[in-house]
Amino acid sequence: MRANQVSIFSAVILGLIFSIGSTIALSQEPAGCSELPDHNRLRTVLQSVVKQGQRANSGLGNQEWAVVVNRDGIGCAIAFSGDNRSQEWPGSRMIAAEKANTANALSGPDYALSTANIYYASLPGQSLYGLTTLAPPNPQVAFGDPTSFGQENDPIVGKPVGGVVVFGGGLALYNAQGKLLGALGVSGDTSCADHVVAWKVRRKLRLDAVPMGPSPAHNDNMILDIKNGVSASGFGHPVCKGGDPGENIINNLSKDFPTGPKK
Repeated sequence: MRANQVSIFSAVILGLIFSIGSTIALSQEPAGCSELPDHNRLRTVLQSVVKQGQRANSGLGNQEWAVVVNRDGIGCAIAFSGDNRSQEWPGSRMIAAEKANTANALSGPDYALSTANIYYASLPGQSLYGLTTLAPPNPQVAFGDPTSFGQENDPIVGKPVGGVVVFGGGLALYNAQGKLLGALGVSGDTSCADHVVAWKVRRKLRLDAVPMGPSPAHNDNMILDIKNGVSASGFGHPVCKGGDPGENIINNLSKDFPTGPKK
């Protein structure tokens, strides 16, 4: 075999090895994600909930982003509900990721806090004021090839997300045995609608065996008790403006879609 033929042959072999290695790398799920939904499962469930529309979910009836992180705050899966990424608010991709990170970071094995539950506490003069400035989002997950956004190879997958968001849409994920696996973040509509969609998605994923929480039903539901700027519970969230009002839906979530019991 001539030298130039050897060179070409070697280049082809190296290319095949690189291609195979890249395919394997893309197909492997990040560590700590095996008990959490993958991209396809997350997208299917998200779409099924969003299709219920604004009458069922409140808000504007927008398409949504959803992100799942594991207990270490590493991105496991991301999906959008529309036909393509342009149908959702572009900014909501990272908001969903940061909601997931926040719900995971502030929930424990015995007590769950949704991102809605920490709204009031993060206001000036309250116990968690300044929280939103403490953990900036990871720039490596925020930017990249836009064609990968919402796909299995999104930059969010396999990297720590970071960031803190203190309004509705982020929920911790507990399996049927009550083990805390990570969290879900949903964004793309009003924060009240995001909370409702996230609540229903979590339930359909059967990752809602919440051990305890601050709501009257002892879970992590949104608490709409802010009056004259004061939350009676200390865990309140404001009523959302715009679109279909969500008060009745939210107040009845624990009854209509109860969190799953531990087995």
